[in-house]
Amino acid sequence: MKISTKGRYGLTIMMELANRVGEGPTSLKSIAEKHQLSEHYLEQLVAPLRNAGLVKSIRGAYGGYILSKAADQVTAGEVIRVLEGPISPVDFTEEDDPAKRDLWIRIRDSIAEVLDSTTLANLISFEDAGQQDNYMFYI
Repeated sequence: MKISTKGRYGLTIMMELANRVGEGPTSLKSIAEKHQLSEHYLEQLVAPLRNAGLVKSIRGAYGGYILSKAADQVTAGEVIRVLEGPISPVDFTEEDDPAKRDLWIRIRDSIAEVLDSTTLANLISFEDAGQQDNYMFYI
């Protein structure tokens, strides 16, 4: 499975909101400018996040978005599922070879476990200790 820009940019939005907890609402414009992303595209992504109860919108001249829950209560898995749908490396059917079916299920469950055990708090407090070579793989 490959996480699209929806999931990646959605995590960017959520991490920015987590980084700015206590500072009041954050505008999508400020996130778009900081990360050189399309504000219009971010608007399309924040709607499902709001509908899922992950963010709240604040109206007004100094409005924007805030997290609905604490950063340690929101997982990457929640964000990815809202924006990307179910986590599955392949569409497998009952007719598939049992060994392959088991493989796909174990891959799916492993990916879900990593995403579901990683919170926004984990992501914003991550410190790269020169280990990026260990993360050179494709999902």
